[in-house]
Amino acid sequence: MAGPRKYIAVAGNIGAGKSTLVDFLRYRFELTPFHEPNDENPFLTRFYGDMKRWSFPSQMYFLAHKFRLHQELTDHPGTVVQDRTIYEDAEIFAENLYRSRQMSKDEYQTYRDMYSAIVKTLRPPDLMIYLRAEVRTVRKRIRLRGRPEEQDIPLRYIRRLHTLYEEWFERYDRSPTLVIQVDKLDYIQDMVDRIEVIKTIQKYL
Repeated sequence: MAGPRKYIAVAGNIGAGKSTLVDFLRYRFELTPFHEPNDENPFLTRFYGDMKRWSFPSQMYFLAHKFRLHQELTDHPGTVVQDRTIYEDAEIFAENLYRSRQMSKDEYQTYRDMYSAIVKTLRPPDLMIYLRAEVRTVRKRIRLRGRPEEQDIPLRYIRRLHTLYEEWFERYDRSPTLVIQVDKLDYIQDMVDRIEVIKTIQKYL
């Protein structure tokens, strides 16, 4: 691909369409995708069984692996696109566990100290794409994609994540940003929407 190497990040709530957009950009612009290491987390099953006991080791695992992933994508010779960033791990998911009292104050402070130290060493994205989706859109998409582990996610949990995403993005200033309102956007099926997304992102590439 011509031009300087770029790092594109895609952020958004569960079901907002991050993986779909990453795949779309991957093929349209010949980018190398970097995905979340969810399936490898050895604490995840235990975490769902007892969040208070396992939230801290589970989040520390994600933090360590996201750090390693970030180093890999920074060293990659081509232009890359990342599905959910290390920033979201801390600012959304760890924050939510702390606010909902599933993580103690000491655990949270230890986590944030580690996160702050890590973030200082990271190359920020060249573009942060935020897929903004209303709660009802997220619920609909979760139902449609039919992942068994997601079907019982409480509405209040999705709402809390939505609020945290909005709060985080309001203060995010590490890179240029692009907001895509995805509630009525279908960049896979609809050619008009697709052209609009391509033209917007192309400017940054």
